[in-house]
Amino acid sequence: MAEPSFPREDLRATVAARRDLGPEYESALTESFLDRVEATIAARVAAEADQRMPNAKERAREERADSNRALGLALGSLGIAVPLTAATAYTAGMPGLIVTWGGIVMVNLAYALGRRRR
Repeated sequence: MAEPSFPREDLRATVAARRDLGPEYESALTESFLDRVEATIAARVAAEADQRMPNAKERAREERADSNRALGLALGSLGIAVPLTAATAYTAGMPGLIVTWGGIVMVNLAYALGRRRR
């Protein structure tokens, strides 16, 4: 990538060339200078975008990790739901089952909505 002072130095050189060549070359010198400035800006923007955006491999790794977390939550919910259902059905009856399953559903719903926001 070009140095930050590139446009200033190049502008000085363009102005000096205009003095040497005369006003008939002013348009061509200006266009050439602006093309170089535009290329420098585009290179800086591309470098910044590359630095900020994760590459495809990292995105795939994050998606796999997210999928593994979702699977873990699903299996954990089922694993805890079976003994909780048995315990609450025995001790608290239908109101206990409603509270138990409501809690399990709310945890899974909160996770799903959190994933959707990302």
